[in-house]
Amino acid sequence: MQLKRSRPNEPDVNLTPLIDVVFLLLIFFMVSTTFERETSITIELPEASGAPVETEKRVLEISIDKQGRYYVNGKELINTQKETLKRAIQKAAGDVKDPQVLLSADRNATHQSVIMAMDAAGQLGFNRLTITASQAPGEQ
Repeated sequence: MQLKRSRPNEPDVNLTPLIDVVFLLLIFFMVSTTFERETSITIELPEASGAPVETEKRVLEISIDKQGRYYVNGKELINTQKETLKRAIQKAAGDVKDPQVLLSADRNATHQSVIMAMDAAGQLGFNRLTITASQAPGEQ
């Protein structure tokens, strides 16, 4: 008597759990990734007449919005204290001894916030300060 040998069934590989895990990992990494937020600072500059001044390539820019918040080279500071402002200015200046400081303040910013920015730059020894303004209508 000849008996047929039974062949073992080919193993099935179920890919559904693997696809689920890969999909969940993809969602996790998409959610946990920090995206760079581009913020634009809305500053309405005061008007002035006169010829525009040429600026250097290496400029340290301090901006003040109408709420009195400070931005150093476009990055908002965590608070409005002078020591925080001084540390941010010093960090942005790096190893440059006396960079040109460009101060842009909103026309509705308080005088105190502008003076504090000027004072912080002066205490760090940065003497070349330029204040920006928009050109008055009809002046060109």
